[in-house]
Amino acid sequence: MNTSPLPAMALEAAQSAEAARQQIARCEGAFAELGERLRQRPPRFVVTCARGSSDHAASYGKYLIETTLGRAVASVGPSVASVYNTRGLDLRESLFVAVSQSGRSPDLLRLTEAARAGGALVIGFVNNEDSPLFSLCDIGLPLCAGPEQSVAATKSYILSGLAFLQLVAHWSGEAGLRDAVSLLPEALEAARALDWWPALERLTGAHNLFVLGRGMGLGAALEMALKFKETCRLHAEAFSTAEVSHGPLALVGRGFPVLALGQEDGSAEGTRSVVRRMVELGADVRSVLAVPGAEPCPWSRVCRAPSRRCARCRASTCRFTGWRWRAEWTRTSPRTCAR
Repeated sequence: MNTSPLPAMALEAAQSAEAARQQIARCEGAFAELGERLRQRPPRFVVTCARGSSDHAASYGKYLIETTLGRAVASVGPSVASVYNTRGLDLRESLFVAVSQSGRSPDLLRLTEAARAGGALVIGFVNNEDSPLFSLCDIGLPLCAGPEQSVAATKSYILSGLAFLQLVAHWSGEAGLRDAVSLLPEALEAARALDWWPALERLTGAHNLFVLGRGMGLGAALEMALKFKETCRLHAEAFSTAEVSHGPLALVGRGFPVLALGQEDGSAEGTRSVVRRMVELGADVRSVLAVPGAEPCPWSRVCRAPSRRCARCRASTCRFTGWRWRAEWTRTSPRTCAR
């Protein structure tokens, strides 16, 4: 195991369990009221507005809302308002969710203004409660991530995922999801204890990497690939396991590094099939799901929610444990700047 001092990014990520407890304690009542409102007057559809890591968290929220509540979710590009000055954006009877760490991005503010004018109910998952975006929302819900000083933010990403989980738990009224919310801080503490170093030692000389995910795990893959770029100067690309075989697979050969995320839901067998194919091609694969020939990623039974919802809770936990992988490699890669 590597015993070097942890960088700021890992230290901040290690605070996520306590930050999650704070969000649950502070925002549970507001989420319960919002959930009741949405049950009484269900929106026709949901729109998310975010950039970067916040948009990756919104990808998780999209799948959670669509599979649990049957409401279509679309990510609308902020440029629709900030660059193209679209007039009369019709968002009547919709729920508009803005997600941001700073709450100050001009393009997010423009699109949020357009959403209000277009008739949407506007809610915001925002870390900075003194920001213009928080004030602009009909309902502002703080992430409670606290200050973030590292170049690659972690807590706000994790807490944005929790906010979507709280939203869906209270909107749907499903006991299994409410249990997943209450158990998440414990799951984050268990994830923090996982040791990824044995799986990472051979990757310090890598130059390219595929990160795979599907469904509720796709946002995790997108976020991890971004953090590999930011912190390790590694050309990492995220793909859905439903898409990677249509072209990108041609890049995979002997020794090509692949990190395959997955959760035990309807996507599991398709993910295993893709991983098996990459193993056959000689790729150096690390997989969350058990696949012969692939090196298992560190994992633990961090979800004690009822089994019917265990896959969703574990999918959320999968995205939350990514910081450990990134942190371990950040402190070992010779190409990494101290952050």
